[in-house]
Amino acid sequence: MSGEVRKGERIPRRKAPPYEEADGFGQAVARDGFLATAINDTNQYGPIGMMILLFIVATITGAAIKLLESL
Repeated sequence: MSGEVRKGERIPRRKAPPYEEADGFGQAVARDGFLATAINDTNQYGPIGMMILLFIVATITGAAIKLLESL
């Protein structure tokens, strides 16, 4: 990592990722894409995108568990 270590810190800082404000979640996803919004935090809707992604993954996992349970 080529970050700067400040006094009293042990972990070097990294540059902030590119960030642009969006007017709404729909505009953020249309402009940056769902995965870039959720995972890369390209705008202020990153945490909301991550919660939606978590819900999707949890639903798929739960459905797979239920399907395997019935076999």
